[in-house]
Amino acid sequence: MTIAETAQIHPSALVELGATIGEKVQIGAFSIIGPEVTLDAGVRIGPHVVVTGQTHIGAETEVYPFAALGTAPQDLKFKGEKTRLEIGQRVQIRENVTMNPGTEGGGGLTRVGDNCLFMVGAHVAHDCMIGSNVIAANNATLAGHVEVGDFAVLGGMSGIHQFVRIGAHAMVGGMSGVERDVIPYGSVIGNRAYLASLNMVGMKRRGFDRPQIHALRAAYRAVFDDPEGTLHERAGAVAATLEEGGAAREMVDFILAGGSRRFCVPEH
Repeated sequence: MTIAETAQIHPSALVELGATIGEKVQIGAFSIIGPEVTLDAGVRIGPHVVVTGQTHIGAETEVYPFAALGTAPQDLKFKGEKTRLEIGQRVQIRENVTMNPGTEGGGGLTRVGDNCLFMVGAHVAHDCMIGSNVIAANNATLAGHVEVGDFAVLGGMSGIHQFVRIGAHAMVGGMSGVERDVIPYGSVIGNRAYLASLNMVGMKRRGFDRPQIHALRAAYRAVFDDPEGTLHERAGAVAATLEEGGAAREMVDFILAGGSRRFCVPEH
């Protein structure tokens, strides 16, 4: 067990032998830190938190009361194999959030990027891959093997089906049930979720310039409003007109890459 001299651990907390506790880490009352846990410098663990399994929490991440991180996946195929949970730097993990490690069949790793916010009751299931600057509002839940791109926002009480991909800068409306992939910069809502529009509000907030927005709008219309051909064919035709980089190219590349799910499309 390695505990930095500057760490502050409440007398009632339990830090098991083998844990690695970095500089200026704070661990609150009645929290439990398992033997294979690593807490990097400046991590703050509130009271009544459980961090267990092979879990690594990045610097300056803050975990609020009653969160449970690294407990066994909710997967009947899981038989106790050694798998990991990696959480990035400066992540805010609010009350009652749960995050599970990976499974052997899913690659053995659940990863959360930097600067994310998980509000009260959010859940990240096994083998999820979450980008940076992601926001999951209260009680947003991700099933196993979900991928979420950078800057995506998941509305309160939304539910994401297993193996779904949520593209970067996408917006999932509150109380939406998402069983299909969501394109980058897309905005979806409903049960089952459909593609309502592009996430223009999010793009403007993050400083996308007018030419990028206009190019994305044009690509969106060409892919989703043209009745000719399949979605994949239309995306391919648009991609052939675009240079590498930019929001429009990112959207069509996401479609062309495909996944195990179909795509959220407009209701019409």
